[in-house]
Amino acid sequence: MIYLVEDDSSIQKLVIYTLRSQGFEAEGFALPSEFYQAMEKQIPDLIILDIMLPEEDGLSILHKIRNHRDTAHLPVMMLTAKGSEYDTVLGLDSGADDYVAKPFRMMELLSRIRALLRRTQTARTTRSLSYKDLEVNVDEHLVKVQGENVILTRKEFELLCMLLENQGRVLTRDQLLNKIWGYDFDGESRTVDVHVRTLRQKIEPCGQYIETVRGVGYKIGGSNL
Repeated sequence: MIYLVEDDSSIQKLVIYTLRSQGFEAEGFALPSEFYQAMEKQIPDLIILDIMLPEEDGLSILHKIRNHRDTAHLPVMMLTAKGSEYDTVLGLDSGADDYVAKPFRMMELLSRIRALLRRTQTARTTRSLSYKDLEVNVDEHLVKVQGENVILTRKEFELLCMLLENQGRVLTRDQLLNKIWGYDFDGESRTVDVHVRTLRQKIEPCGQYIETVRGVGYKIGGSNL
């Protein structure tokens, strides 16, 4: 999924149409508030940001993205009319992964989007997660409990990864449903409870690391705050 924050409707429609025609999932937002609402439901693979926006400028949005642990490493491309060398350096120094000035050529933009996504995928090939004697190799889909391999279903694996990626943070059932099963999933929160129960059983004795926060959801590690 690619999110584009762009208040110029003609540019937004062009970019979104082109991305979708090339096989990408893409959504456009004219207002930062709409973008933030979408981020609560789904974190995309890439964000494309204009700088001059109503409500809040793009550099401010970029700063928030880089300072939130769930999105700190999310690839961000600036797409803006502010194309001077100073503006480009400022955007890159602020944490942007790429900077494209308007007017731009659509095919070049697509090429740079693909290149940025490839770099991101490559960076993830050695990603691993762990908590005490529980280890996960994300890309090889391997789980080890006290050094022994454990086989999980895809949903159990995704559930474990999400909890490990958010160590110390309580994740609600709705958050887990939306992220793992998809926003349009028409199931109920019991689906999460069932998967947590089977996950705990499979990763014993590390199953105790998954804590139930009554009335809220689940977490691994940290305090209850």
